[in-house]
Amino acid sequence: MSTRRPAYWGRTRVAVALLGVALIATGVFGAAGALPAQAVGTVHAPLVGSGSTWSANALQAWIRNVWANYQWKITYSESGSTQGRNDFAQGTADFGVSEIPYGIANSQEADARPSRGFAYMPIVAGGTAFMYNLEIGGRRVTNLRLSGDTIAKIFTGTITTWDDAAIKADNPALALPAIPIVPVVRSDGSGATAQVSIWLRQEHTQQWDAYCGKVGRPFVNDHCGVTSNYPVAPGSGFVSRSGSNGVAGYVAQSHAVGAITFVEYSYALNSGFPVAKVLNSSGYYTEPTAQNVAVALLSAHINEDITSPDYLTQNLSDVYTSGDPRTYPLSSYSYIILPTQLESGFTENKGLTLADFGAYFLCEGQNDAETLGYSPLPINLVQAGQKQIERIPGGNPVIKGTIDCNNPTFSPDGSNKLANEAPYPADCDRQGATQCTAGTGGAKDTPTQAAGDDQAAAGAGTGSGTGTTAGGGTAGGDSSVVQADAVPVLVDATPQSIPVAPVGILPSLAMLGAGGGMLAFAAVPPLLGKRSRRSLFPTPTRGSPR
Repeated sequence: MSTRRPAYWGRTRVAVALLGVALIATGVFGAAGALPAQAVGTVHAPLVGSGSTWSANALQAWIRNVWANYQWKITYSESGSTQGRNDFAQGTADFGVSEIPYGIANSQEADARPSRGFAYMPIVAGGTAFMYNLEIGGRRVTNLRLSGDTIAKIFTGTITTWDDAAIKADNPALALPAIPIVPVVRSDGSGATAQVSIWLRQEHTQQWDAYCGKVGRPFVNDHCGVTSNYPVAPGSGFVSRSGSNGVAGYVAQSHAVGAITFVEYSYALNSGFPVAKVLNSSGYYTEPTAQNVAVALLSAHINEDITSPDYLTQNLSDVYTSGDPRTYPLSSYSYIILPTQLESGFTENKGLTLADFGAYFLCEGQNDAETLGYSPLPINLVQAGQKQIERIPGGNPVIKGTIDCNNPTFSPDGSNKLANEAPYPADCDRQGATQCTAGTGGAKDTPTQAAGDDQAAAGAGTGSGTGTTAGGGTAGGDSSVVQADAVPVLVDATPQSIPVAPVGILPSLAMLGAGGGMLAFAAVPPLLGKRSRRSLFPTPTRGSPR
C-alpha cells in the first residue's frame, strides 16, 4: 500500500503554518504567546471611545496597559464630556465618557438621551481641584486656602485681585500681592464645568444667579442653570482654553502668575503645580487627595433603581455639605457610557473587548488610581459596575470577587478601607488665625533655605514649608523654610487624542523567528474548541501618568 500523502498535504501544512504566523502577528496569542480560550470568530476587535478629559489620564494609562498585556486596541479621543455624549449618541464612538449623565436637571443646554441602548458605569473617582500659579517675592505659594464663597466670587468675576479681603481672611499667614486674578475656564463642553456649575447653583446661588444675569444666560427654574459650557463676559479678564490639558497648561506657564483654574487633580500632579485647600462644612481646608475624596463620596446618593435610565448616577448634594472634617467638597466620579445593543456599528467582537476592558479597570486599574491623581471606586460601585458590563452584547467578562479584585478600597466587612484609614486634617488647617505652612499636593518644588532669608520668609508668608510630591509624601518643614521658584513642567495646551502605540508587536515578531510554524500546529486544535470563560487576568504593567 502506498504511503505517499496526497498532493494537497504539503499545501495544507504551509497554509496552517501561515495561519499560525498571522495569529501571532495580529496578537491572538497575546503578549506572551498564550492563546486565549475563545472560539474561532470571537476576537477582541478595536474600539473607539470619546469624551471626558477629566478622567483621561486614568483611561489612557489603562489603555496602554491592556495593549501591552493583551493587545486590545482602544483609541480614546479626549474631546470633552459633551462631545463624548454626542459621539456616542450619534454612533461615531463605541463608548463615551462623561462626568454628567444625559439630560441633567436644570441644564441650560438641550442634551436628550440617545435612541441607542446604553447604560452608565462608574469609571473612576476624583476631586475637581483649583490649580493656581501665585508668587510672593519671586517664590511660589503652595499653601493657599480658599473658601467656597471666595472661589464662587473668583469664578463669577466679583473678586478680581489676589489681595482681596476675602482671600486674606482665608490666608492669615500670607502677604498676598496686589495683582490681578486670571480665572481660566474651559472653552469646550466640559463635565468639569458642569460639576462646578452644579455646585455653584446649589451652594452659591446668589453669586451664580448674578453672574448669569451679567453674561446674558437664561435662568432655569428661577435660577441660573447648570451648564457644560462656561459663560464668559467680553472684557472680563477670563481666559478660555480647550480641554483639561489646555487650562492646566495655561496656568503652568511662567508668564501666567496670577492664574487659577478648575481641573481634575491629576493634571495638577502632572504639571507640578499646587492646588488650593478648599474649606469644607466642618471648618477645615482640605486637599483633593484619594482618601479625602473617598470620605466625601460616602455621602453621595447613588441611584440604585436598576430599572431607571439614570441607574448608578450620583447626587452630590450631601457631599458638598458633609460634616466629616476630612471631606473634600468637590468630589465626584466619572461615567463610561456603555452600549447595550448591537447597533450603530457596535459588534459582538467589540463587546468582547469593551466588557474585558471594564472588568480590568474596575479591579486592577483602580489599584493605580491614586498614583494617577484619582481615587479608586468603592466596593458598591465596583460591584454595580460589574453587573453593568454583563449587559454589553458579546461580552464574556471575568467577574472578580472581593478577595481577588485588586482594589485598595475593599475591606473584609464591605466598608471603604481607604476612607476608614483617611487621616484627619492638621489643626493648622482649621479655619482661623493660624495657617499650615505645608505645600499642597501637586507642588513638586523642593524646599530650600537661603542664608538670611528666615525673616523674609516669615514676613512674606510665601507658603513656605513643603511641597507634596506626586507620590503623596510630604517632607518636614517649618515657617522659616522658603519655596524655591521651581521651573514648571509645562503641559501642552492643545488637547490630544493619544493613539495606542503598538508596543506588543515586537515580541510577536520575535516569536516568528523562534518557530512560528510549530506554534501554529499546536494552536490549531484549541481554536476549534468551545469558547469558555477566561482565566483571571495576569497582573498588568503599571501605567504611568502622561
